[in-house]
Amino acid sequence: MSLVKKNTSHVLLTLGVLFTIGGATRFLPNGLAFAEDVALAPSAAASQGAAKPGTDAKGAAGPSEVCFTSETAAMVAEDQWLFESQKEELKNEKLALQTWEKELQTQTAELQALQTTLETRWQQIQGASDQDIKHLAGMYSAMKPDSAASIFNQMDPAFAAGFLRLMPSEQAGLILASMDSKKAYVISVKVASMNADVRNAPAGLD
Repeated sequence: MSLVKKNTSHVLLTLGVLFTIGGATRFLPNGLAFAEDVALAPSAAASQGAAKPGTDAKGAAGPSEVCFTSETAAMVAEDQWLFESQKEELKNEKLALQTWEKELQTQTAELQALQTTLETRWQQIQGASDQDIKHLAGMYSAMKPDSAASIFNQMDPAFAAGFLRLMPSEQAGLILASMDSKKAYVISVKVASMNADVRNAPAGLD
């Protein structure tokens, strides 16, 4: 009886060991596969990150990626064309201004030359006129006072005063004495008023 119990115990013990080993072998492949997946996860993540240099650690697109569409390219090309057009327009305007400036300088030089010519011509005319008046004044001085007085009576008072101013005082006095008294008075006032602005200028002024 004891022998049978001992054999039965050995059989049960053997069956328990076999069941234990069987269960362990059933779960062992899954455990090994799980451990392998855990070990390979970091290297896979590293290789995936290396395959996408434009992404960061979270998988988002990095700043190196630029969206450059055809519409953007067209806008850039249009801006470049406008810039070149304005540049060419400014260049043409600059050339036109330079040409206009040269023409203006030429016209200014011509006007200055013309002004110089006119001033020279006026001085020549004025000199010739002064010579003519001096010549007439000499002629009236050589005439008899009565004859000269009859001519002076017909002259404009200012014109007659200019002639008398160029004559010697004695000869001018004789002519005035032979003239109409009223006309002689007006001419005398004209002679006295000559160079009045110079006489009335304050002393000390050049």
